[in-house]
Amino acid sequence: MSGIRVVVAGAAGRMGQTLIRLLAESNDLVLTGALEAPHHPDLGQDAGVLAGLKPANVALTDDPLPAVATAQAIIDFTVPKVSVELAALAAQARIVHVIGTTGLTPTDDSKIEAAARHATIVKSSNMSLGVALLAALVKKAAKALPGFDVEIVEMHHRMKVDAPSGTALLLGRAAAEGREIVLENNSLRGRDGITGARKDGAIGFASLRGGTVIGEHEVILAGPGERVVLSHAAEDRMIFARGAIAAARWGQGKKPGLYAMADVLGLSD
Repeated sequence: MSGIRVVVAGAAGRMGQTLIRLLAESNDLVLTGALEAPHHPDLGQDAGVLAGLKPANVALTDDPLPAVATAQAIIDFTVPKVSVELAALAAQARIVHVIGTTGLTPTDDSKIEAAARHATIVKSSNMSLGVALLAALVKKAAKALPGFDVEIVEMHHRMKVDAPSGTALLLGRAAAEGREIVLENNSLRGRDGITGARKDGAIGFASLRGGTVIGEHEVILAGPGERVVLSHAAEDRMIFARGAIAAARWGQGKKPGLYAMADVLGLSD
């Protein structure tokens, strides 16, 4: 079977199975590896069958080396430790690594950036094509409206454990870049009690949790007598898988480096 050879990391998870189903529908990509954590109960199972499809003749394994050695791309929605390890392997193999993992620390980011000297890495806390466009618009709006206050409101399902969401932080960084400031030095998170007046230049975050909401984000730019609201609502987790697959395609033949979804869409400055 011909096509871009893709390894899916976290193959037994919800996103992994979604990716496997999309790959099965593709005419130009083929699943050649399926990775899971050591001692995972589904190790050895056929990845296609696990995803509700006909057998893919690809068994889940906890050994990435053989899979990566013959692959052209890794798509990775896992945990920071695994993403860092896979980035190093992608660098050795000189292949594309698409990272949708959230919760990466500055140390993790530094290791991934080092791996990008030899691998083509596309990294984003949200692989949605719509969110990539939203971030580009937020950057432009923040630059065009320097006197407007920026507030980012996000809502996710009740089981989400981190806040603000990775996507909210991505949007906050876009606003900060538009204003040529550092988000970490200008971030305002949560208000309670007598907080005093809003600090000029701050980028505020509010996080809501409840129900089964996949992901909703609003960026509010509030000025004297008017507001601009830019928003995105995720209605199906399939959008993240589609974006990741688009990134894996886009990365073929690109020079090693660290890229974002804005690059995939041609939105980078």
